[in-house]
Amino acid sequence: MASHATALRHHFENPDQQQEASSLGMWVFLLTEIMFFGGMFMAYLAYRQAYPESFAAGSAKLNVTLGMANTLVLIGSSLTMALAVRSAAAGKSNKVIVVFLILTLFLGSVFLGIKAKEYHDKWIHHEVPGANFHPDEWPKGVDMSHASLYFGLYFGMTGLHATHMVVGVGLLLFLIIKAGRGAYSPAWHTPVEMVGLYWHFVDIVWIFLFPLLYLIDPNFGRQ
Repeated sequence: MASHATALRHHFENPDQQQEASSLGMWVFLLTEIMFFGGMFMAYLAYRQAYPESFAAGSAKLNVTLGMANTLVLIGSSLTMALAVRSAAAGKSNKVIVVFLILTLFLGSVFLGIKAKEYHDKWIHHEVPGANFHPDEWPKGVDMSHASLYFGLYFGMTGLHATHMVVGVGLLLFLIIKAGRGAYSPAWHTPVEMVGLYWHFVDIVWIFLFPLLYLIDPNFGRQ
């Protein structure tokens, strides 16, 4: 219990005040993240409305099966993360917390592995924007500059999301090490809860990215 007591920082009066401050800080951070991702989503939607045929053609080049698999993987990781938070709050053994955190870490790593395969496939088929951009079997009549814009947004949005996933993996490793040392209890599990909020936010971002990027209606924007 001593390790739990020392978790209280000197500038807080009690653990409850510290937990509330941590929660407020995390929600403020997530609000800035929403605005950051929101700007990218708005840019994407504006260009998608302007160039529907090119964006639909670009979307058709994505592997929907891998995208769906990654969606299911992240939904599963949200479940295991929620179980880790619940276990910590309910006073379960830190070994139980570690198990759920490791499962979350594993699923997050699977997501990144699948995304790496998708990126590799795009590179092989010359679908990465730049001097080497010339996709195979591209539909006739589609403006290549607009198609390049689609893939630029695809890599920008999914790359930013993947970066957040890598940060999340680092945070999970930190939690696993601390939990392995018995650091968390019902009286002190704020780090697990805060990382849980971050992880759920990143998962929700993907829930929006998947349909926007992978499931474009070819008739979108047509009158």
